[in-house]
Amino acid sequence: MTGIVEPSFRESVDLMFSRAVALMDLPPGLEEKIRVCNATYTVRFGVRLRGQMHTFTGYRSVHSEHMEPVKGGIRFATTVTQDEVEALAALMTYKCALVEAPFGGSKGGLRIDPREWEEHELERITRRFAYELAKRDLIHPSQNVPAPDMGTGEREMAWIADQYRRMNTTDINANACVTGKPINAGGIQGRVEATGRGVQYALREFFRHPADVARTGLTGTLDGKRVIVQGLGNVGYHAAKFLSEEDGARIIGVIERDGGLHNPEGLDLGAVHEWITLNGGVQGCPAGTYLPEGAVLLEEECDILIPAAIEGVINLGNAARVKAPLIIEAANGPVTAGADEVLRTKGTVIIPDLYANAGGVTVSYFEWVKNLSHIRFGRMQRRQEEARHQLVVDELERLAAGLGVADGLSPGFKQKYLRGADELELVRSGLDDTMRTAYQSMSELWHARGDVDDLRTAAYLVAIGRVASGYRAKGL
Repeated sequence: MTGIVEPSFRESVDLMFSRAVALMDLPPGLEEKIRVCNATYTVRFGVRLRGQMHTFTGYRSVHSEHMEPVKGGIRFATTVTQDEVEALAALMTYKCALVEAPFGGSKGGLRIDPREWEEHELERITRRFAYELAKRDLIHPSQNVPAPDMGTGEREMAWIADQYRRMNTTDINANACVTGKPINAGGIQGRVEATGRGVQYALREFFRHPADVARTGLTGTLDGKRVIVQGLGNVGYHAAKFLSEEDGARIIGVIERDGGLHNPEGLDLGAVHEWITLNGGVQGCPAGTYLPEGAVLLEEECDILIPAAIEGVINLGNAARVKAPLIIEAANGPVTAGADEVLRTKGTVIIPDLYANAGGVTVSYFEWVKNLSHIRFGRMQRRQEEARHQLVVDELERLAAGLGVADGLSPGFKQKYLRGADELELVRSGLDDTMRTAYQSMSELWHARGDVDDLRTAAYLVAIGRVASGYRAKGL
């Protein structure tokens, strides 16, 4: 690969977009309208901390307003750039279209290392950033709705929501200005683990399609599959936890900032996560063999590779040595456009980021709807559902007694059948349905068209087609 220039993240997204639209019959003007970012706002603001003024740089990019509000996370990282934010905003447009969340795409970022600041200092910085965005309607329930991303979480979303509320005291829908909030501040059950849960549901749906699984050379179900996870943050940890605990997958490798852990028999994920929480890395963890160069695990023998941290970890430098027959992109852009071509040539199946990590925006959509409706899911119908089920159980037990069946219904069945769905169950149901439906739309196109040889192109075709329909409906 010597002499070949690796495309940047922004260029990778554009290349993948171009590969898809080349297979579509879009007017050139509409194609360009979908491709470009509508606007990017750069803000530089000062906050007095530790006895002096510190200046911070932040961005909020709006890629497409074919639907409003636009949606996309805010990340806190020293690596944040305008190009990165615009590429992520474009991915959000296609992601929302693919999973049929009624949003355009947006993204934000603040160039900061959150670990360098005390909590009260970080709150002042976050509130000031939120103020700068909100006064320009770049945070607004009906125009632009952020969410957590790398380096942010529930805490930061609560600060942003409160800052917006202070600035808009009469806005009854103020809570809907941001998603990913804590439960007691207008959040929704299941949002924290939503992206990781979505990765699990995506893999489950993939393994329900024997023809798709056959392209990887794998057989059977997720049970017993060897998995390596790069990045054990919120997304990677929850994906690995659910796959190992609920689907029988074996997590044989974990890659973190300070190295990797490997255990062919399977890692005790709970112990690894606890060690990372206490020590800030995997070095010294007794659960597996420590590798100072964790990236070598990307090239280790396994069945499923889950890059779940940052973009570009699989690139032209290592793609040819990646042995996993199935890669699922839990992070945004972990496989560069160059690496994608190498892997496709090898026959590696990639479940693309704009589908695989859409669990977060899907459950964010549910939270936004909950905030606008001002009522939690299940509150109106749960007990009525239980009462109707009780009628059925009573009648079945009466019939069983009339037939002389002494035991009647099993207690386990009664307990499960009589319990009405709560908010968490409804959220999981909605997420599962979303991930299944979106995958089926990709898979169907993948098999139906001879000129579509991978799931990423199929995903882009579905998403771009829906965005184009949105613009046409607006008369553009």
